[in-house]
Amino acid sequence: MKITLPPRTQGEAFTISVPRMTVIGANGAGKTRFGRALGSLAAERAYNMSALKALYAREDEDAAPNSIDGLYRQAVATSVLIRPDVRGELDRLIALMVNEAVVDLLAEKYTPEAAPGHKHESRLDTVIRLWQELFPDNKILITYGKMLINNVDSSDVYSASTLSAGERAVMYYLGAALFAPRDGVVIVSSPEMFLHASVVRPLWDMIEHLRPDCTFVYVTHDLSFAATRADSAIIWVKSCDSDAGTWDYERLPSVQGMPDEIYLTILGERKPVLFIEGDGVHSYDARLYPLVFREYTVKSLGGCEQVIEATRAFNGSQSIHNLDAIGIVDRDRRAEAEVTYLRSRKVLVPDVAEIENLFMLEDVVKTIAASNGRQPEQAFAKLRRNLMHLFEGNLKRQALEHTRHSLKKEVTHRVDGKFESISRLESHISELMLTINPRGIYNDLLREFNTYLAKSDYRSILRVFNHKSMLTETHVASICGIRGDDYNTYIKQVLKLMKGDSPEGEAIRSAIRRSFNV
Repeated sequence: MKITLPPRTQGEAFTISVPRMTVIGANGAGKTRFGRALGSLAAERAYNMSALKALYAREDEDAAPNSIDGLYRQAVATSVLIRPDVRGELDRLIALMVNEAVVDLLAEKYTPEAAPGHKHESRLDTVIRLWQELFPDNKILITYGKMLINNVDSSDVYSASTLSAGERAVMYYLGAALFAPRDGVVIVSSPEMFLHASVVRPLWDMIEHLRPDCTFVYVTHDLSFAATRADSAIIWVKSCDSDAGTWDYERLPSVQGMPDEIYLTILGERKPVLFIEGDGVHSYDARLYPLVFREYTVKSLGGCEQVIEATRAFNGSQSIHNLDAIGIVDRDRRAEAEVTYLRSRKVLVPDVAEIENLFMLEDVVKTIAASNGRQPEQAFAKLRRNLMHLFEGNLKRQALEHTRHSLKKEVTHRVDGKFESISRLESHISELMLTINPRGIYNDLLREFNTYLAKSDYRSILRVFNHKSMLTETHVASICGIRGDDYNTYIKQVLKLMKGDSPEGEAIRSAIRRSFNV
């Protein structure tokens, strides 16, 4: 079904053919007026739904003949079964459905052709069935033209008016959608309003399934809702020129490699974006990097591959959003060539093996020691000795892990090719075993690591030493004057200093940024 969108400030207005559309934009961008203009262009096919207007009685009425108010006025004029003094769109909707059900029942009762035992499912029956699917603990009863609610765990029966706003909103949306005109353009304002997050997706999936003939247009600022309509056309309204009656808007392309909700949230923030590893709640990444890179919108994506792919995908769609994106992944045991490649693709890699090592940077340690009344140079000298001793005890294991990582990368690279036969693959593997020298790699790493020890090269050791318990085993907390040698307290103190604009916080922030060469 084709829909013509309102005039654009620059460029031609879109005419698109989609089963559904989501209009997003910040508060004040002109989304609501955009929706009204779209409805005017759709003319008699337009049909508006708003739970906010429906749930609360109001003086003004919708004059459109196919609106709930218009259908109610028609029913009052033609039926003696419906009360003429019902207020509020939801109550009028219920009155319409009850009236229709009674008329259908009477028609079936007095129609000789009606099949024995056959009962037509009215719109009221459909709403009751679907509403009870979403709220299985409640049952709806229709008694003497009134809608009553019975909880399955109780014998109490109460009026539908006592339902929560969310329960009433679901009832309204289900019923109102059934009254939309055939092949209508259904414009839904704030479709997430009053609804619990667990209900949003199944409700609107259910409604779209009910009315496949209609085109649904959702007008919202809730980006989590927009993400539930992932395969809809997404129209991003940036601003409105009310005098000219035009809008600055774009149709957003889908971006492969990035969750829709994150993509839309970033666009709403209008700041360059930093993609990081971790879960966004408990990881060090999510706690540290927003304090280091304060000019960025920071989004957690899980693993390193997701970060790399999202950075590539987002930067590849700059023609739409004009925003820059960078990523951060742990160095782990990556070879220098891989690090250089990632940095060329705007994925930053620190000069430390993993994020925990950033808390061990020299200037970070000295700042925390000074904050707790310790001599910074003495504290760092002691920590350096502890790190050297810990690394020496783990030297062979670290060399072995680096060797294993190097071999895994090399074998994957060499085997990841096309072979015309299994014999050719076998031959290639045999040649591979002759050319790859695990012990040689291992011995080279041992010599390199021993050089770091001989020179007390603190930074180089932080760059290659993957050891999750490093903060605990080096006793950095007690060295910096933290009672109980609690490394969690040490980390909290680092983060607390970074939350402000103190010289100490800036010193820590600068030290960490230098580790990324930025």
